[in-house]
Amino acid sequence: MADPFPELEEEQTPEQQAAGMKTFRMIVWLLVTLVAGIGLFAFFGPEQHTAPDEPVSYGDTVGGAFSLTAPDGSTVTDQTLSGKPFAIFFGFTRCPDVCPTTLSRLAQLRKRMGADGDKFQIVFVSVDPGYDSPEDIGRYVDLFGTPIIGLTGSDEAIAEVAAAYHAFYEKVPVEGGDYTIDHTAAVYLMDADGKLQSIIDYHESPDASLAKLERLID
Repeated sequence: MADPFPELEEEQTPEQQAAGMKTFRMIVWLLVTLVAGIGLFAFFGPEQHTAPDEPVSYGDTVGGAFSLTAPDGSTVTDQTLSGKPFAIFFGFTRCPDVCPTTLSRLAQLRKRMGADGDKFQIVFVSVDPGYDSPEDIGRYVDLFGTPIIGLTGSDEAIAEVAAAYHAFYEKVPVEGGDYTIDHTAAVYLMDADGKLQSIIDYHESPDASLAKLERLID
């Protein structure tokens, strides 16, 4: 009897396997972004109310104290960033698409803002401390042609700061014994007091992102 599904027996070429893996990663990133958005809506959505005698600033639920390492070996904390708004993004230097695209967009948006682009900082936190050394991160952020504060730390320190920002990341094994990392694709926009003001979504338009950055520095 002939096999009714002969196409299932065809072996995929390496190119087809690579394309399939990239599509899978993009689907996962979309799901991660959606989950992050749902979680942040739960914090900041219109259904959130508190009793008049228990005022709560929902911006206080994202961000907080941290201590990480810069490319030159110096320590950078939340207090180091205090006093100036910043855009913080979590990723890793081997990221094939989301990370370089996001940092390039931030660099372009800063350029569009002219002199106002100097009124906020860009912070990149590697969620791959086992691979990304401080020096690696320094070389990586230098590629984008704009000042970016690259940070790393111990596994515990990265886990703590990611949790503080409600940022997801997870190692995903790939063929050959290596791994990639799925992670939140959003950029957190923090005001000069370290409180969340807004989020830049990976899929939103440059004009929408620019408007958020302009509000951030007002």
